[in-house]
Amino acid sequence: MSDNLNLLAEQRRALILDEVRRRGGVRVNELTRRLNVSDMTVRRDLDALSRQGVVEKVHGGAVPVAEASTHEPGFEAKSALELTAKQDIARAAAAMVVPGSAIALSGGTTTYALAHLLLDVPDLTVVTNSMRVADVFHTARQTEPGGAGRPGAAMVVLTGGVRTPSDSLVGPVADQAIRSLHFDVLFLGVHGISVEAGLSTPNLGEAETNRRLVGSARRVVVVADHTKWGTVGLSSFATLDQVDTLVTDAGLSARDRAEIAELLPGLVVAGDRDEPAEGDGSEAGEVSVEGDGSAEGHGSAEGHGSAKGDGSTKGPDHA
Repeated sequence: MSDNLNLLAEQRRALILDEVRRRGGVRVNELTRRLNVSDMTVRRDLDALSRQGVVEKVHGGAVPVAEASTHEPGFEAKSALELTAKQDIARAAAAMVVPGSAIALSGGTTTYALAHLLLDVPDLTVVTNSMRVADVFHTARQTEPGGAGRPGAAMVVLTGGVRTPSDSLVGPVADQAIRSLHFDVLFLGVHGISVEAGLSTPNLGEAETNRRLVGSARRVVVVADHTKWGTVGLSSFATLDQVDTLVTDAGLSARDRAEIAELLPGLVVAGDRDEPAEGDGSEAGEVSVEGDGSAEGHGSAEGHGSAKGDGSTKGPDHA
């Protein structure tokens, strides 16, 4: 890390967290030199990261929190992590959405960020098992005069089910609802993604519901910041060959990018200011595309799902 005197607290803490995870621990005096900030500033940052449950303070520094494969952080705890990365990922993913299509958004803080960017995309049908995502569209509708909603505003299908710590709805009710639907593209948040375990989550119910979401999608786009790569939860629900595109952030190392590019048809690195943008629809200097299957055309989903007035979607059957 270089001279980061003018970094925002969020950015500085993200750098500290990356350093803790990469090295297995840091000392306060090392961070003051590398970040060019005061000892008190570093200690405040470590206090904040400790409250979020992602580092453990020790004498003179901090170490990463060893999480069990069954540990599932709550929505608020996850919301405080990697904020800039999630916004970059959300912008890149939003560019893939075609007006008039049927999409699905899984639970998660990154899909929640994406939902805010889809409010002005006309005539969408949005299937979700996330209470937070559904509330984004509901609140936007209520802000219109009379609560009538904007012309062409998204129609949202919220599955039923049992609520998880991340405010997702899972279980047999959710699974049955998703089984009868078909959508053009699924934007899927994950707890972890790795070569060996594929996509995984610490919640068994969420794993099964995510399997249903993947099975009902023509195209699967995983939205996950760089800290998810190499993380493994209790239950795997999809293999990497079921993923069409991974949208991640510039924190992903060059070595990991090369590995992922060999495994997936599409890799989109959002917020990468060091590489020129490739492909249509991305802002110059902000999105790089690697691999031979990502962001075709305008980076939009393949195919157009029809949206009926009763909230159902039509498309081919999926196993």
